[in-house]
Formats: sequence, structure tokens, C-alpha cells
Amino acid sequence: MIKDPTLRGIALMIAFCVLAPMLDTASKLATQTIPVGQITAARFVVQGALMAPIALAMGLSWQMTPRLTGLIILRAVFLILSTYAFVAAVTVMPIADALAIVFVEPFILLILGHLIFADEIGPRRIIASVVGFLGALLVIQPSLSAFGWVALYPLATAFLFSGYMLITRAISSQMDSVIQQLHTSIAGSVICLPILLWADGTNTYSLDPVMPQGWAWVWLFGVGFWAAVSHMCMTLALKNAPASTLAPIHYLEIVTAVVLGYAVFGDFPNWMTWAGIAVIVSSGLYIILRERHSAAQSTARLPADI
Repeated sequence: MIKDPTLRGIALMIAFCVLAPMLDTASKLATQTIPVGQITAARFVVQGALMAPIALAMGLSWQMTPRLTGLIILRAVFLILSTYAFVAAVTVMPIADALAIVFVEPFILLILGHLIFADEIGPRRIIASVVGFLGALLVIQPSLSAFGWVALYPLATAFLFSGYMLITRAISSQMDSVIQQLHTSIAGSVICLPILLWADGTNTYSLDPVMPQGWAWVWLFGVGFWAAVSHMCMTLALKNAPASTLAPIHYLEIVTAVVLGYAVFGDFPNWMTWAGIAVIVSSGLYIILRERHSAAQSTARLPADI
């Protein structure tokens, strides 16, 4: 057991970076025989089934105010749509390519945080965000030529997941993180399952459910299992170490995605994708450093205790 909280947080964040791409790998394997909508629903159903006994064992209250209920439903909608868009993307795209595009999400959050919460951002961070988007274009351009408009799905995932993160920020001080995940999974299941029932037998593209066969059951369970485990690792990591310490480690997720993509599917990024990844990561690290610098300056300006 690691005693130092910061080191424990770093270890948990590394675990997240290793485990999260397994969710993407399970999703891509499932898309070979299972519609995207059904995979999306499986994430919430399995994750909810796994989180419920954990919440009970921890003795956490399941009660919510009407306001929090509405925010959780909205949070679930954002996560449903972002999951659907990403799974639809990896149906045809390499996981690492899609994930690299999704990593523009911190830049989107930076801008939205300024517009919604009036967070202060300087011109250098705005320029870094623009450069990060240009890096995403390096990944999108060849993917757009090879896979068509589906290459834009990861960009939609980034915007939708930003909405999910903003709601998480708004409710984080009012709800335990385990309860957040549990109620989001329940809300996601309640929304997704009726849609699948409606689509059954309609031949609606990507929504008409099928009976899983063989390994497909494993891949569907894996989608929910790895989602639950990886996000619990991130939640616990953030409880043990500052976000500014953990943020640079998050980029290790791309490395794991490349390794798994090559090992399982034989996919390996081309030189333009690598260039885009380098630009996105460099821009993201610059923003993290600027935020650390700004936080340090704000702390230095605080009056000393008397």
C-alpha cells in the first residue's frame, strides 16, 4: 500500500491510463457484431450493476434533490452521446487516432470554463488551444480522406464530454463521486433501454439490437466493467493528488491506446497522426504549466496568516 497520497494518486492515474483504452478496445471488438447503440447501453447497464453494490457497501445515501436529479440526467445525456460518437468512430478508425482527436477536450473546457464560470485565461493559453486544435486537424485530415465524415465523431465526443465534465464540476461538491457514477449509470440505462426496445426489429442503423453470440457477451461486459474500474481509478486519483499533478500523466493513455491498437487490431498511427499527437500533447502540457504558474502567483498574492 502506497502511504504518500500524491504517489498513490499518481499510481491510480497511471492505472486509469492503462485501463481506459481497454474500454475502447472492448467497444471496437464488440462493433464487429453488435450495433453501436446496444454497446452504448451496455456500458450504463453493466456499470450501474457494478456500482450499486459498492455504493451499498459504503453506506452512501442515494437521495437527490430535484435540481441534482435534473443535472444527473443531463450528465447522462452528454455521456450517452459522447460514448455513442466515440464507439461509432472506432468502428472504422484506429483507437489511437480517435483518442488523439478527443484530447482537444481540455482546450474546449478551457474556453467553456471562461464563458460559463468566468475563469481567467490569458492570450497565451488561448493561442495554445488554437494550436491544439490545429494538431487535431493533422489527425482528422487523413482520417477524413480514409473514413469519411465518421472521422469527425471524435471531435463531437470531445465537445460532448466537455459538457459532461462541466456538469461534473458543478455537482462535485454536492455528491459523492461513487453516487455520481451510479446515478449517471441508472439514468443512462433508463434513457437507452427504451430506445433499444423501440428500435428492435426496425432495422434502424446502429440501434436495432441483436442477441450477442459467443465472445460478444464478453466484449459487452468489458465495456461496462472497464468503464467502471477505470473511472473509479481516476476518481480516487483526484482525491489523493491535485489535478495539476495528474493532468500531464493523462497523456499516457495515448501510448496505451497505440500499444493495444497495434496488438489487437494491427493499427499503427502514420507520421501525420504522430505529428498531430505531438502538437496536441505539447499544447496541453503548456496550458497545464501556465495554469500551475497562475495558481502559484495567486497563492503568492494571498495575505499571510496573522
